[in-house]
Amino acid sequence: MVSSTSAKKGGPRLALAGMDFSQSSTEDLVSLVRTKLDEGIHGLCFSPYIEGQGPGTSLETEQIRERMQIIAPSTRWIRSFSCTDGNELIPKVAKELGRKTLVGAWIGSDLEMNEKELAGAIKVANEGYADILAIGNEVMLREEMTDIQLAEYIQRVGQAVPAHVEVGYVDAYYLFELHPVVADACDVLLTNCYPFWEGCALDYATLYMKDMYRRAQKAAKGKKVIVSETGWPNKGTAFWGAEPSYENAMKYFLNTYQWAEEEGIEIFYFSSFDENWKIETEGDVGSYWGLWDTDGRLKY
Repeated sequence: MVSSTSAKKGGPRLALAGMDFSQSSTEDLVSLVRTKLDEGIHGLCFSPYIEGQGPGTSLETEQIRERMQIIAPSTRWIRSFSCTDGNELIPKVAKELGRKTLVGAWIGSDLEMNEKELAGAIKVANEGYADILAIGNEVMLREEMTDIQLAEYIQRVGQAVPAHVEVGYVDAYYLFELHPVVADACDVLLTNCYPFWEGCALDYATLYMKDMYRRAQKAAKGKKVIVSETGWPNKGTAFWGAEPSYENAMKYFLNTYQWAEEEGIEIFYFSSFDENWKIETEGDVGSYWGLWDTDGRLKY
């Protein structure tokens, strides 16, 4: 909670749709972001890639450790997205650095590759490196598999790993409403909440994200809901009313964690580092979601 003293000094104040930054300079915002990262946030979506790399690059432990050491002081959890091509090494490195892990298996239309991902996820969990497993990421959004097939994958993995490892699935909040068979198969619902990608102006983004979360909660029927991704880019082309900017990215980050602290919401922020390979699928804005740039420098 922001104190009344800070408000009198021109710092941010609480408002219905988030914190009131009308009297805050860019330098004030930078200071607040750095303070929050020094305190540590719940989780970060981890990108192990350096310039010129992307999905399909074969990763080595040394590179993973070097990248993770940059962000580890600022987060309690690390989220990975795959269990092949060296990504299966990420959870072990995270554990060595004292972090908890949300381990992803990348599932899609390639059934043979799916089996490799599932085997990798099960192995990571059975070796003690996974706290939560995410079997698939936005598979239903991409329409790459039926909900029955996906639910069967989730249940199969759940039966093959230690009982204390929660098994869930990641997708946009509304898809859990549309596919209850998937929600029912999960121990925990992992929901991606992106007001930016729905064209929401920053002034209303926090309220919108809260609504996204509540809808996922309703679909969860009492199970835990974790925000597996949310974020705001600092550069690129606007998406309807959503404007990328240096200041907007900081405001969204601060509003997100104000809400997380007030209501005890577990959030994995997207992302750790800028990723230039994402231009191919998301346009220019795809490169600028990181809190750190591609070279590992904190942007704020």
